[in-house]
Order: sequence, then C-alpha cells, then structure tokens
Amino acid sequence: MHIRLIVAGQPALAYARAGVAEYMKRLSRFGGYEMVTVKAGSRDEVSARLLEKSQGCHRIALDERGECLSTRAFAEKLATLAMRGDIKTTAFLIGAADGHNEALRKCCDGILALSPFTLQHELALLVLLEQLYRVAALKSGSPYHRD
Repeated sequence: MHIRLIVAGQPALAYARAGVAEYMKRLSRFGGYEMVTVKAGSRDEVSARLLEKSQGCHRIALDERGECLSTRAFAEKLATLAMRGDIKTTAFLIGAADGHNEALRKCCDGILALSPFTLQHELALLVLLEQLYRVAALKSGSPYHRD
C-alpha cells in the first residue's frame, strides 16, 4: 500500500523542515511514501485542495477530534488497510492553521488524532512521519520501537 501525505504548504519552521527531510529520507528505504503539498489558504480552500489531491485514496484526516491510537494499534490499522486489497493508496490529510472543515471530515474514511492536544500543523506532520517510520521499522523487525 502506498502512503501519501498531503499537507497545506511547505514547513516554514527550521526544525520542521529538518525533521521532515530526515524522516522522508528514512522512509525512502521502505518505499511507497510520498509527500504532496497544496497551497495554503482559508480552511475551506485548503480542505477543497486536500480533497482534490486525495481523490481515489483511502482518506485519513489528522484532527484532534479523531481516534487516538497507540503505535501498535496504528501499525495494526495500517496492516489491515494494506491487506484489504481494494486500497492502493492511503492519504493522510493535514490542514493549515485553521484545520479542516466539516465537509472534509465527512468525506474521510477515518479521522486520526496524534494527541488530545491541538498540534501546530508542521509539528503534526513531523509526529506523523516519525510514527510512520516507527511502524515501518516495527514491521521490518528493526529494534527502533520498544514497548
């Protein structure tokens, strides 16, 4: 299964740019990961762009109102999606500072919370990338993840 991260705007903060580059590099050895950016704007504009870029994908919006999973549960969820056969690409949608509109949340197949806290969108991207790397390392048998 291919993983597509669709985010509003390029990371502007130095720590986020460095972290995103590092985790995308780490994920590249596992294959099947890509990041797509859409132009930032209002909540409705960004939500429309995210929906457009994720057409045909299994959509998961990142939102603090979503399901909060442990790393193991997240790994199991991704494995289950990969085994379905009808899902070729799962897209994780990360909005801009104003988050997602209700229309986007209704169009998604799932809503994931990385934390009960509201996270700045660049930090949310970095946390998601680290968790995706952790899941890939776990799946490969790497000792990166420790319970």
